[in-house]
Amino acid sequence: MTESVMTINGEAVTGDRTFEVIDPATGAPTGAAPQCSPAQLDLAMQSAQHALTSWASDHETRRKAMHEAAELMRRAAPELGPQFTQEQGSPVQAAVGQLMISADWLDYFADLELPAKTVRTYPDRTIEVSRRPVGVVAAITPWNAPVLLAMWKIAPALAAGATMVLKPSPYTPLTTLALGQVFSAALPPGVLNIVSGLEPLGQQLVSHSTPRKIAFTGSIPTGKAVAVAAAHDLKRVTLELGGNDAAIVLDDADIDRIVEPLFFSAFANSGQICEATKRVYVPDRLYGKLLDALADRARSARVGHGLEAGVELGPLTTHFQRDHVEDLVQDAKAAGATIAAGGHRLPGDGYFFEPTIIGDVEDGVRIVDEEQFGPALPVIAYRDVDEAVRRANATMYGLAGSVWSTDLDRARAVAARLEVGRVKINGGGLPSPEAPFGGVKWSGVGVENGPWGLEEYTDLHVTEIGADAQ
Repeated sequence: MTESVMTINGEAVTGDRTFEVIDPATGAPTGAAPQCSPAQLDLAMQSAQHALTSWASDHETRRKAMHEAAELMRRAAPELGPQFTQEQGSPVQAAVGQLMISADWLDYFADLELPAKTVRTYPDRTIEVSRRPVGVVAAITPWNAPVLLAMWKIAPALAAGATMVLKPSPYTPLTTLALGQVFSAALPPGVLNIVSGLEPLGQQLVSHSTPRKIAFTGSIPTGKAVAVAAAHDLKRVTLELGGNDAAIVLDDADIDRIVEPLFFSAFANSGQICEATKRVYVPDRLYGKLLDALADRARSARVGHGLEAGVELGPLTTHFQRDHVEDLVQDAKAAGATIAAGGHRLPGDGYFFEPTIIGDVEDGVRIVDEEQFGPALPVIAYRDVDEAVRRANATMYGLAGSVWSTDLDRARAVAARLEVGRVKINGGGLPSPEAPFGGVKWSGVGVENGPWGLEEYTDLHVTEIGADAQ
């Protein structure tokens, strides 16, 4: 069983206590992680603060170190992939893929610059605006995509000249902790510190006096608590929170062509993706065909341990998420919904739930109104597009959505009406390093990725230069 170490000031650090990490495919321990003590957290914060000045002062040093870290990450990916699978549940090819893709964020941000700008020249003075690193950043990442979402924070923060103390989810800390040691060969001591632990570590991290910014990805209730705690010290926050993303299928859609990408837009990572499709609105005349097609695809999906060849969908990462999905499906059945495919947990000690397609369901039922974050998808009939858009927007969630059509102009027009941060038309892939990602309404504060995400780790600085000095 793997016993991991934290990275503090570039050194491998153990804890006085450890906690078990469970393989969700078996329900048995797969490793142990150290419980960071308050004194160790203080040391991590001190090392980040100490490293800040030199790291912030030399962009070329940052660029070279980040490119080296990216290469080290790619080399380590095949070895770390199975460990990722055994703590998170993803099929191993997806786990290795996430590690490889995550390295792209380091390369992208390493070369991204935010040059000073002259905003106005007067006869007697010139006004310039530049950006400075925000300081030490405290980051908290979730269990559904632990490496990718960590890199969304690490890469822009380090590129901006900030330093970081990062805490991965206690359900999936092992791969992130291992990367801390991989990166220590490229990054100066103290630039990136990675600690682990059960609560109250997260609360201690957010309330610590050293960080000037909190970067958090997770649930809406926890995000609200983070915002409240950060407010006491006027820390800046970036919050990437939950979504209840609607897919709107238009009446000209080719069901045979869209069923595969639509299915995986909902069921990739067993539905544990913040911007996964959580509900599908389809015209009355296409409802039966799409429901049947999705149900057929769900029944054919291969579910199993992610280390097994050919597995498409692994378990849910936590037992409580599996129980939550089961509860929502049972609630839908009690409300009169039809289970077109799936509907049950699988036997054994793992946290498996059948890919489930739900019909004869309407708004007002929990599986439609709430974020299930798992492999259960409601399919809902609508009469006209105005109704579909209204129902898609009738929520406090506003992360992402999708539109499916053979007419791009029609799809664009519908996409423009959705109250979300990101809309995909006829599928689309993972968010890219270049484009901003963030939600509206309760789905987030601030953005990640692109130059906009880089700016989130900076403060504005204005310089006025008198004419006599020029």
